[in-house]
Amino acid sequence: MRLFDPHAHMISRVTDDYERMALAGIEAICEPSFWLGEPRKRLGSFLDYFDHIMNFERERAAKYGIKHYCLIALNPREANNRPLAAEVLKEIPRYLKSPGVVAVGEIGFDVISDAEEDAIRAQIELARSHDLPLMVHTPHRDKLRGTQRTIQVLESVKYDPKRVLLDHNTEETIEVSREYGAWCGHTVYPLTKLTPERAANIFERYGTDRMLVNSSCDWGPSDPLSVPKTVAELKRRGWKEADIKKVVWDNPISFFSQSRDLALGGE
Repeated sequence: MRLFDPHAHMISRVTDDYERMALAGIEAICEPSFWLGEPRKRLGSFLDYFDHIMNFERERAAKYGIKHYCLIALNPREANNRPLAAEVLKEIPRYLKSPGVVAVGEIGFDVISDAEEDAIRAQIELARSHDLPLMVHTPHRDKLRGTQRTIQVLESVKYDPKRVLLDHNTEETIEVSREYGAWCGHTVYPLTKLTPERAANIFERYGTDRMLVNSSCDWGPSDPLSVPKTVAELKRRGWKEADIKKVVWDNPISFFSQSRDLALGGE
């Protein structure tokens, strides 16, 4: 079965992980912009990072037959340094025109501050002006309130929910995300997010329409094989292959095909 991991922070993974992912059937990944652990202190650090995920990671992935796409954004955790955030936001537009950039993301809330909301609004407008979809990070803390406030912002600017992927959903947020009408991402990540079993439970309750699963693998205790492990759990439960394929291949393709630059077949 062909697999697509729509949220993987490969800058933090060793090259052996690409080999393991390829052997497990992962043919495509999206790498959203994220916080690197230590807050960046100058504009050049962001620009070097954007260049890295656009260029070097794409080359690393290609050696193992994996298509690598990326998303460009100011991550929520760094939006609260307003002067630096303003510098970064001025530079983002030129990256959004680059090959392999398929969305703006990940944007959203962290501590749920006004500065973060300002950054969200600015980047929604960048996505609109560049005709790109959005990936939204739902916060680790106070997740439901942060998700609700994000939806309020999106509705206030009338951004089409069909062009929004609300990611890191859990049992706490999935109902409001579905009600809003967005695509819904589910991160299978040890300790802090979902297990394959919990993700499968959500899919069985809410169906597969506009539903995605990802690893969000990064420098934390995470697993780049979370998507194939979720497939194994769904197979164990007797799911039909066509229904599994919808979650792990068809739906990511459908969402990111709203970008001008996704070059993957759906079959």
